[in-house]
This record gives sequence, C-alpha cells and structure tokens, in this order.
Amino acid sequence: MTDRDVQPALPDGVVAADTITLLPPEAEGAVVVSGSHGGVYPGQLALAAGARAVILNDAGGGRDGAGYGSLALCQAAGVAAAVVDHDTCRIGETGDMLARGRISRANALAAAAGVSPGMTCLEAARLLTHAPLASGPRAKPGEEARRNLDLPGPGRTVVLCDSASLVGPEDAGRIVVTGSHGGLIGNNPAKALKADAFAAVFNDAGMGADGWGITRLPVLDARGVAAFTVDTDSARIGDALSSFEDGLVSHVNARAAALGIAAGMAARDAILKLRTVDGT
Repeated sequence: MTDRDVQPALPDGVVAADTITLLPPEAEGAVVVSGSHGGVYPGQLALAAGARAVILNDAGGGRDGAGYGSLALCQAAGVAAAVVDHDTCRIGETGDMLARGRISRANALAAAAGVSPGMTCLEAARLLTHAPLASGPRAKPGEEARRNLDLPGPGRTVVLCDSASLVGPEDAGRIVVTGSHGGLIGNNPAKALKADAFAAVFNDAGMGADGWGITRLPVLDARGVAAFTVDTDSARIGDALSSFEDGLVSHVNARAAALGIAAGMAARDAILKLRTVDGT
C-alpha cells in the first residue's frame, strides 16, 4: 500500500474539491483544498466562494509563474493561500494532495498562520483553519475567455477555452485549445473532456507526480480525439491564447501522432495542421 492509498480524514473547516470550478456551498468560510492549478482564475473562484483560505497545485510554476499566480491575488484580497509542489502529488486529485502533497509556496498571510515550504498539505490545511477571514465585500471572479479563433482560410473551427470547464457539446468535431492541466480530474475518465472534439490541447502542468499532467491523453485516444499537451514552461497555464501562441508540444497521444503531430512542434503549427488534415 502506498501513501496515496490512504485518504486522510478532512479536518473540521476544510473542504476538498478536485476542481475548484465545482465548489459546494460549504466552501464559504472554509479552507478550500483543490487539485486545480494555482493560477489567477482558481484564486478568483476561491475568493468568490468566500473561502477563508485556499491550497492549490503549483503546476510546476511554469511560464511567468502562472502556476502560482493565485498567491499574490489572494494576498491582495486578504486571503491566505498556498500551493503544493506538483512533484509530490497528482494534480486534480485532492485525496492524493492531502495524503502526499507538500507545500512549495505560501503568501504572507498563509505564512503568518504557520504555513511553510516542505510542510504537508494536510498540516497546512489544519493551520489555515485559524487564518482570519477577509473583511470587505466578496470578490467576483473575472470571466474566463471562451472564443472562436479567427483564422484565415477553410478548416475546422478552433475554440480557445481558458478552462476545460467551458467546453460544451457544441464543440464536438472542433479543435479545443484549453489552458487547463492535462491530468484526469479525480482520476475519472468521464471528465477528460466534455465533448468529442476532433482535437484537444492541454498544459502538461510540469508532469508532476506519477506523470499525472498528461493522463487525459490516453483516455481521449480511446475516444478518437487527437490530443497533446504543451510544456508548462512554454505557455502560461490557464491561458488558452498562450497555449496557441507560445506553446511547444510536449506529449501527444497516438491519434495525434498518426495525424503528424510530434513533441517539439510549435503548438500553433500543430493546430493549423490539424485544421485541414484528413481525419478519416
């Protein structure tokens, strides 16, 4: 039995969510531990929920430190926040986060509550139950971008979704470029993608523990969806436009490879190729 097979009980005042896009009402006034990446938008969702504090996954830090962008945001709003080291636990799995996760960074408010790098996620969550509640009106989250990319010439529609939560049934047959991590949420294959797109793009979140940052790829392969990840150091996690404009392909599934996509390609070139490649 490994550490991740032992799921610790949640301390009082702590709420767990594999994705911060689906928080229960109990998150208000609680410490939220979520497997989501620690970028700005997940931080905004924690603030909008009225969380006392939040712990997220640092997704390897990545380009411009986007994987822990929530820390400064929450600090400015008076909310304690920390992130766990992506190499210590699986991104998108809070049970594993609580069992194995270790803190990599904390904002000043979390540090004042006793949270420090190297501390277990579980101990940090306990300490943060004593962090002060933010005063003032509850912050509203900014809108994550979802838009069709205006590209010249004929070809498949390319949709930019900063979060995979914005993908819908209407995206079947399209190319969906997300800013989300490529890890299976809660180890649930049904949550790999909410549409049978022609192709899908994710951020590899630095791969992390058990190589979890790319585990959507084989699941989507079985569904006939060509999928690849971009290197987290090449594109800002949580930013689909950065995935398209800046990303470098890091891993591909078999379907994408069969269509001519390979590691090392510019994501833009790969996506433009998939727009017109024969998918039969």
